[in-house]
Parts: sequence; C-alpha cells; structure tokens
Amino acid sequence: MKLFDARALRLIAAGLVLINGFFPALWILLSSLKTEAELVSKPISYWPQNPTLANYVRAFNDQPLPHYLLNSALVAIGSTLLSLAVATLAAYAIARLNLKRRQLILTCIVASSMFPLVTLLVPIFETMRSLGLLNTYIALILPYTVLNLPVCTLVLVSFFQSIPRDLENAAMIDGCTRLGALWRVVLPLAAPGVFTAGILAFVNAWDEFLLALSLNSSAAMRTLPVGITLYQGEFAFPWPIISAALIVAIVPVAVLIALFQERVVGGLTQGGLKG
Repeated sequence: MKLFDARALRLIAAGLVLINGFFPALWILLSSLKTEAELVSKPISYWPQNPTLANYVRAFNDQPLPHYLLNSALVAIGSTLLSLAVATLAAYAIARLNLKRRQLILTCIVASSMFPLVTLLVPIFETMRSLGLLNTYIALILPYTVLNLPVCTLVLVSFFQSIPRDLENAAMIDGCTRLGALWRVVLPLAAPGVFTAGILAFVNAWDEFLLALSLNSSAAMRTLPVGITLYQGEFAFPWPIISAALIVAIVPVAVLIALFQERVVGGLTQGGLKG
C-alpha cells in the first residue's frame, strides 16, 4: 500500500493552499479585535482575550476612510468597465476575424503584461501630467485599463474560441450585424469568462498602490491603499487600527467574489480547459 495516494496528496496540497490564502486574512481580523497592548504582549495570544471594536471606530475617525473607499470604488469600477469594453472587442477580433499573424499578436499581449510597473511609472506620470490629468479619477482609470487589458483579453479569447461559430452565423442570417451577434449571442454564452475578467480587473485596480500614490497626491483623491498608509505616525505604528482598516478594504472584494463565486470558478476552470 502506498504511503500517500494521489487523493491524499491532492487534499494536502489543497490544505496548504487554503492555509496560505486564509491565514493572513484571519490573522489581520484577529489583530483588529485586540488592543495594542495585547497585540504586542508575550507570549503571543492568538485569540483576543477581550475582543473590541474600538479599532474600527478609530479607523473611521482618524482618517476619512469612507472617502477613500468611494475613491477606490469609482476608480476600480470605471477601469473594470472600460477594460471589459475594450478587451471584449479585442478578444472577439482575435478569436473570430482572420487576422494575419494572430499568434504574434497574442505573444505581444502576453509580453506587454510582463513589464514591472515601476519601469512604466515615469512614462505614465509624464503622460498624465502633459494631459493635465494628475489628481483626477481618469489619471488612474486609464493606466489601470491598460494594465488590465492583457489578462482580460486572454481570458475572453479562450471563451470566444469555445463558442461555435454557427450560432453567430445563424444570428447574422436572421439580420444581426456582427456586433449585434457579439452582444446578443456570444457575450451571454461567455458570461463566466466576462465575470472572471471583470473580477480580476476590479481586484487589480482596488489593490494597486504605486500609481495611486504617484499620480494622485491630492488628499481628496487618495484611494484606499494610499489612505491606509497614513495611519502610521513618525514614531507610532498602530497595528490594531491598521488591521481594522485592512479588513474594511478586504470586505468589498470578499463580498464581490462570494456573490459571483460560481461564475468566477466556472470561468477559471473553463478558460483553463478550453484555452
């Protein structure tokens, strides 16, 4: 009898992934319920002895956290919608039109996503400054859209390729234009892929820090990742309050994924199998 069969190895691997994914979030949640004295006490207490919500109250009182949430939401939603609109047209063209050097185009899309963001910071900053867009929502929406386009396009290409062409041909015979067939036939069938691409684009925009810090220096335009760094003082690092703010930042993404869990999981698995 084998010491570990394939099923046991899969369960162990799944357990390690689960721990790696959820333990940091659980630790932050527990830290947000502790006092600062309890958090730094030794030996370490993993569970709060006297759970308190005072850190959440201070997180909202010490900084304009609702305003940061609003800014992040507007930027993330705007860039997600724009990314999906552009990526849908690009992916459909790659998947359906007889483009020359199609494989080269896909290779360039993949290659464009490999540049470290720090190498793009100066060109993006100079472009936004020359256009007079610094300290605006557009200053973040446009770069986030460009950064999200490769992954969104690749996800949608794999889904569009899995949809039979006969369905579109039938719709166009019935009077639909090609864009009409895309809207009425292809997109509903590719809904899991659209949701997957949208979630990925939203999370990337919601979590991004470097561009948000560099392009929007105005206090009124700060997004949530930048705002959370302001809880740190010159000689103080209030971990419980920062943990509470981090939980507030995690909740919208967690709720979004929970609401569309089936579509996202279906999109990731189908895209991986059919791509």
